[in-house]
Amino acid sequence: MSVILSCNELVHRIDAGAVVIDVMTPEEYAIRHVAGAKNVCIYEMVFLDHIAEQVPDRDTELIVYDATGTTRSAELARERLLQAGYADVSILSGGLAAWRDAGLPVEADEQAFVTEPELRDGTYRIDNEKSTLEWIGRNLNKRHYGRITIQAGELVIANGKLSTGNIVLDMTTISNLDLQDPGWRDMLIRHLISDDFFAVERYPTSSFTLNGWEAQVGASPEAPQGIVTGELTIKDVTRPISFPATVAPQQDGSIQAHAAFDIDRTLWNICYGSCRMFEHLGMHLVHDMISLELFVVARRP
Repeated sequence: MSVILSCNELVHRIDAGAVVIDVMTPEEYAIRHVAGAKNVCIYEMVFLDHIAEQVPDRDTELIVYDATGTTRSAELARERLLQAGYADVSILSGGLAAWRDAGLPVEADEQAFVTEPELRDGTYRIDNEKSTLEWIGRNLNKRHYGRITIQAGELVIANGKLSTGNIVLDMTTISNLDLQDPGWRDMLIRHLISDDFFAVERYPTSSFTLNGWEAQVGASPEAPQGIVTGELTIKDVTRPISFPATVAPQQDGSIQAHAAFDIDRTLWNICYGSCRMFEHLGMHLVHDMISLELFVVARRP
């Protein structure tokens, strides 16, 4: 028996009593789905629990489908179902897109929000309560990590893509999240805000100015990925920088952005413990590379 079914084959299987499972999110299911299909989202940890509730008989023939058949969504659902003991599981070739193209019956929730989110042109102010920068620093024995608050900033969308922007970091908010002992944690933070590292008393903010965006070919329209270019200022040093980033429009009109990248701290005159600058460091050696991860939520005024 074929694992992959055509639309016509699915019609016959439905007539014979097979159960059709839409494995996409409830939001996508509400917008449009194969007529009579049940919805159990493969992205949820309770996928198999929900399947067991809706189809308790593991001898029931199941046909799963996703949006287009071009990703692993339906394939993964089938694998999980077989592992759970469902003996007869097939996949609709081409997913819902193929079913619709064939002119076969679909259903929709008339209350569903059908407009796809898009990057609308305009200036978006960064929500500093929901946005943050996370950092990781390392030495020979361990790593330390924490957060820095985003003080202010904005992102500008032009012609449907990220164009310019700026982010200001409040360096006085440097925190540590891995040390449990308050004494050691406070000592590390004092070390970081001192002249050894960020000299926060003299330089209370750092900033990034975004000058350009180059989209990557083949990036998902749901989360456009590209390369951000701009200038990063830490202490009294400004240097050009580029890194991959994801910018995704949300249903409520906001946008979310995410980036993870490394910088060589010594390029910004943060030299404490660098083996390129000092010798015989012993326990005071600190790796030059710092990992940064940026989470941004921005809204139009």
